[in-house]
Parts: sequence; C-alpha cells; structure tokens
Amino acid sequence: MNAHVHPDAAPALRREDADGITVLTLDRPQSRNPLSEAMLAALRDAFTAIAADRSVKAVVLTAEGPVFCAGHDLKEMSAHRTDADRGRAYFTDILARCSGVMQQITALPQPVIAAVEGTATAAGCQLVASCDLAVAGAGARFCTPGVHIGLFCSTPMVALTRNLGAKHALEMLLLGEMVPADEAHRMGLVNRVVPAGGALAKAQRLAAVIASKSPATIRIGKQTFYEQREMGLAAAYDHASAVMVENMLARDAEEGIGAFVEKRAPAWEG
Repeated sequence: MNAHVHPDAAPALRREDADGITVLTLDRPQSRNPLSEAMLAALRDAFTAIAADRSVKAVVLTAEGPVFCAGHDLKEMSAHRTDADRGRAYFTDILARCSGVMQQITALPQPVIAAVEGTATAAGCQLVASCDLAVAGAGARFCTPGVHIGLFCSTPMVALTRNLGAKHALEMLLLGEMVPADEAHRMGLVNRVVPAGGALAKAQRLAAVIASKSPATIRIGKQTFYEQREMGLAAAYDHASAVMVENMLARDAEEGIGAFVEKRAPAWEG
C-alpha cells in the first residue's frame, strides 16, 4: 500500500491507496480528531483529488485513536468570541466549510464507507451519517450532545434526518445521549456492527466488492440515488427511468449483460 499525503494535510489526515481503494485516516488522536480548520481543509483537498482520480473505485474513512471524531474544535471556535462581531463571521465560515465537506461526500463519484471505532459525536456523528455506508465496531458509540451545552446540533441534524426515521433522529438530537453501535444499527445510522477492532477490515472488504463493479455504473447509481431522494414520487420515477435508459446504452451495461448471458467475467471499461 502506497501512502499519498498532501503536505498541508500531513498533521491531520493520512491517505493510503491500494487495489482501487483509498483509505483516509483522521490522524489527530491526541485532540480526538476534531473537524478543525486543518482537518476540514485536509478532507476538502483529499475529496477534491479523489473525485478526479479514476483509479479510485471506493473510499474508506477511518480514524486513529479511541475517538473517531469529536466534532468541531470548540476551543478553536470559542477563541473568536473576542472578535468585533463576537465570532459571527467566523462561525458562518467554519460551518459553511464543514457543510461543504459533507456535501463533497455525497457528490463524490466513488462510494464512501465510514469505519468507526470509539465515539463519533456532534459533527463527527454528522460525518458518519454523511458517508454512503458505515461499519461500526461493537464498542463504537454515537451522539449529538449539543443540547447539553446550549448548542443544538442543527447541522448534524441535516445528515441524521436523511438516514434515520424522524423520531429516532429527534431522540438523538433532543436527549443528546450516547447511542451504542447495536442501537445505531437498529436506527439505520450504520450498516454493519462487527467485533471491536474489526470495522476497518470489514469496511475494506465492502469497498473491495464495490471496486469489483463497473465504476461508471457505481457513479451513475450513487448520483441518481441522491438526486431522486429529494424528488416527489412521479418526478423520481421519471428521472430514474431517464437515467436507466442512458445506462442501458452505456458500454459497460452492454458488456455486463453480454458477460452474464455468456457466463463469463465482465471486462469493465469504466
């Protein structure tokens, strides 16, 4: 596995590539991997590079240390309360940067799988919810605790409400309690729960399955999934049907169907 680390991202994020899978590791364990200015910039740059990298078929997002991600760096944010506007401009900017990274994950052509050990809280929980799939170690826990400190987790709410049922999302947001991995699975926040320490390996196995498929088909499917989800029923069917017609005319669909009929392995062009 060859490491590719952006010089500016080195303190916050590691990137490793092998067999069409990119592993991004949040690497600030000493400060609980916060979504600081440096971390957000590193994630933004990594996702920008990955989006243009045709060799990458799937992404796994994981973290060093006992905390997956503690959310925003509250010390970094609080330091701006002494600004002339009491921090309004800074808070607006940092939240826009965070929202931009979350939307990058959704817009990324490649699926992103979170591999979570330890705790994912506040915007860290939002990060997990923003990923396309999520695997949790049995000891993982999830929380949107803003209500305890007078700061409702409004931006994490956007991702939570697109993953969980309304009452499950509101339970997390209103109570601010830790949700164990098995409960997070029942709620729909994570896809799989594995023995503690096994989340990364399981996420890499799922990524390998995805990487074996036609990258063009995966790209089309992911994009259409998020597009149709925001539409009404009739519009969603119209859009999905139009996309499927174009997909049927694509070279990889012709190859895949031909390979199925001929009982051979397909040779994807991507």
